[in-house]
Amino acid sequence: MIKNLDHLVLTVADIERTKVFYCKILGMTYEEFGEGRRAVTFGSSKINLHLAGHEFEPKAHLAKPGTADLCFIIEGELGDMQARLDAAGIDILEGPVTRTGARGSITSLYVRDPDLNLIELSVYEG
Repeated sequence: MIKNLDHLVLTVADIERTKVFYCKILGMTYEEFGEGRRAVTFGSSKINLHLAGHEFEPKAHLAKPGTADLCFIIEGELGDMQARLDAAGIDILEGPVTRTGARGSITSLYVRDPDLNLIELSVYEG
């Protein structure tokens, strides 16, 4: 049986732009490991970053920038995140809207990262 998600991989067009978005805007931590490997970390999970055209093997069958749709549960208030996004010039595509997360009702904002992946930023109700 599956216990939890450890990491996932994003194929990106530009590591530095990705690093800025995920670290400076969303508050994740950047790390380098192994031989030329890169990731952003948060909580007990991480996102490995593969530069498009230079992916590590094995890789997804169609490893392309902009093909992900991810939801992150944030710490703090959604309004604070909205203000942070606004200050950084990040367009909010939708939200706040009510959705259903893995554990129940969430309120979400939708944005795009530098590769146009859909990023949902959410808080659980109550």
